[in-house]
Amino acid sequence: MNLFNLPLLMPVPEGAEAGAGSLIGSFLPFVAVILIFYLLIIRPQNKKRKETQKMLDALKKGDKIVTIGGIHGTVQSVKESTVIIKVDDNVKLEFLRSAVSNIVTASEKKEEKEKEEKTEESSESGE
Repeated sequence: MNLFNLPLLMPVPEGAEAGAGSLIGSFLPFVAVILIFYLLIIRPQNKKRKETQKMLDALKKGDKIVTIGGIHGTVQSVKESTVIIKVDDNVKLEFLRSAVSNIVTASEKKEEKEKEEKTEESSESGE
């Protein structure tokens, strides 16, 4: 008879059933940590990635955008993996789609103008 199989053939000692309960209790903190990581890190990151991909897929000619480098411009054309942005009258730049940070909406433009007007008023009153 093989000596490695001998412990498997021995009868279960008294009180061994309590060991199964402690085994579950020792794994419970690991399960809790994994659940917390999922809820606080993985799930929000996946949600943001899906929203960003949806925004990039919705890019079209004429959209006002901001790149991850902070360059503001208007989309001139959209290709499969790149976007051509008009920055000034004769300046056009080509970026990867993934370099687009966000699409500037009309309400954001209005807020920017209001902030500029407030800073101009405060600088004029200070003089």
